[in-house]
Amino acid sequence: MTEYDAVFLDIGGVVVSLPSVRQGYVDFLEEFAAERGIDPGPALETWRERLGEHFDSADGTEYVSAADGYHKAFQAVVDGDLGREAWKPGFETATKAAMEVEPNIVETIRALDEAGLYLGVISDIDTREAHRILDRFGIDDAFDGLTTSEAVGYKKPDQRMFEDALDTSRIDPAAGLMVGDRYDHDMQGGTEAGLDTVAYNGTAFERAEELERDGYRVVGDDAIDYAVEDHRALLEIVGAE
Repeated sequence: MTEYDAVFLDIGGVVVSLPSVRQGYVDFLEEFAAERGIDPGPALETWRERLGEHFDSADGTEYVSAADGYHKAFQAVVDGDLGREAWKPGFETATKAAMEVEPNIVETIRALDEAGLYLGVISDIDTREAHRILDRFGIDDAFDGLTTSEAVGYKKPDQRMFEDALDTSRIDPAAGLMVGDRYDHDMQGGTEAGLDTVAYNGTAFERAEELERDGYRVVGDDAIDYAVEDHRALLEIVGAE
């Protein structure tokens, strides 16, 4: 069995439940629109369209700020200028209240930390938001390194993301695991960086389901090494049961 010294995790879809994050958006948009006499349905559609345009404006894997995208989206909803103080406090409160973690991830992170493994984040996220999410569930202190697209200036699968994480950790890539939910960003990007990969959720797990498996091992795909439906399986994979 391969011995691992480090586990790197994406945040959205791996640590935090993406449907719960999206529900927080909906909850606040409905309140925000109602307070201004705006129909919530079209407001949400406008918000999503403008936010999508913001992210689509990125040049290749270049990073664009999510916070700036949210601001543009709220301005589009009111069709005018709007200070960040008009939406940001309520938005953060609503998303925090709705946010849920993936099953068993907190316990698994704590167990990996206690077993002495290096824990890192490699995520296409704003740095402040990453800390806000991890702190929300009391696991910010469990991580030894945090690599975000905001800090690096690029999004996965750009190798600068993985290089930053590996440089910070000083871990041999062959002794590291990348846990992610996106096949192209996390599985292919992690493999190119020399990491073994674990598919959990999203397009990564969908791809793994098409393939033969030997226990957690995935057979027949160059980019996926393992697939898990329960984070506790990571403890077995790294030998930290």
